[in-house]
Amino acid sequence: MKIASYNLRKNMASAELAGLVDTYDLDLLCLQECDTKLLPAELGPMKLADATKLNRLGLAIYYRAERFTALETKTFELKKSLHDIIASPTHERLIGTRFLDNETGHEFIAASFHASPLTALNSLRRNQIKAAHEALKAMGDLPHVMVGDYNYPLFQKGLGKRIGKTGYDLSLSDRRTYTRYKIFTGHFDFVTSVGMVIDNVETLPIGASDHLPILVTASSTAKEQAA
Repeated sequence: MKIASYNLRKNMASAELAGLVDTYDLDLLCLQECDTKLLPAELGPMKLADATKLNRLGLAIYYRAERFTALETKTFELKKSLHDIIASPTHERLIGTRFLDNETGHEFIAASFHASPLTALNSLRRNQIKAAHEALKAMGDLPHVMVGDYNYPLFQKGLGKRIGKTGYDLSLSDRRTYTRYKIFTGHFDFVTSVGMVIDNVETLPIGASDHLPILVTASSTAKEQAA
């Protein structure tokens, strides 16, 4: 399946979504920093699974309706940073949907994640990532893939080792995904997964956002397919 993740920078890049779906023949589209009140119910062949309701900077998931059936969607609040408490940009930092793949008959979970900004410590973002993984596991003992804005441009090898001990894989794209601050350019947007094969992660061309969208090509593991 093809999954795109895009931080819209306070909805500034929303006009690009239909083009992304059409150009890259997407199966799933996960969004961060969108205005959920303005999201259309459909984007061509894609249907809105659900979106957060409490956020100024919202999260949403679209899916290809002819291939998948959306079974359940949940949103989650995660530990707040000082920035979250003062500015209240987002209460719900994770949205996850349990899908049925109509082609294979297998179920899986896909999620859109938005970690606290760089004003917070990496330790808090690690806490959020761990809590997000645990929340998705609680939705079902299924393969799942979480994409989004991790706000974790430094010490990613250490992060990969930490989450690797819990059975997760961390996958970065082929090029950096953030361009706004020269000192912090790097991979902000990436993928964590379990029970999935991440075949490729590609950084797509820049648009109106300060984040570049990423395109993830993923599939269930051979073991899961055999089951």
